[in-house]
Amino acid sequence: MIVTHSASETQALGKRLAEQLRAGDVILLEGELGAGKSELARGVAKGLGVQETVTSPSFTILNVYESGSVPLYHFDWYRLESAEELYELGMDEYLGGDGIALVEWPGRCPDAVPEDCLRICIEATGENTRRITEETRGRFREISLD
Repeated sequence: MIVTHSASETQALGKRLAEQLRAGDVILLEGELGAGKSELARGVAKGLGVQETVTSPSFTILNVYESGSVPLYHFDWYRLESAEELYELGMDEYLGGDGIALVEWPGRCPDAVPEDCLRICIEATGENTRRITEETRGRFREISLD
C-alpha cells in the first residue's frame, strides 16, 4: 500500500509503475468517481513517453495513444452494459495485445477481464489523499508501487 497526497504524487506513482510495465500487460484501475484513476493513467502515459494530452475516455470508451515507447490503450467501461458490447466494438483485441491496457471500471464487464492482470485500487481518504493498493492476478508478475 502507498499513500499519495496530491494529484501530482499520484501521477508520479503512475510514472514509476510505467517503468515496470511491458506490452501485453492489462492494468485494472478501480475506485470511486474522482478517486484518481485518470491521474494514475496520466502518470503511466508520461512514464511511457506519451506526447498527447491524456483525457478520461468516459464517452469514447477507449483512447489510444501511440506516441510512447509502446501503445497505451486507456479504457473506461463505466458506460458499458456487458462484455458483449466490448466484443461488438472490437475493443477486446486491445487487451493483452501489443500495448499496455489500462481499464477503468473493470467491474462493469468482469467477463472481459483477462485472468492475468494487475489490479490497482485507489481510495480517497481525504480531499487530496489517496490510499493505493495493488494485487497481481493469475500469472501476472510481481509489481512494486514503492
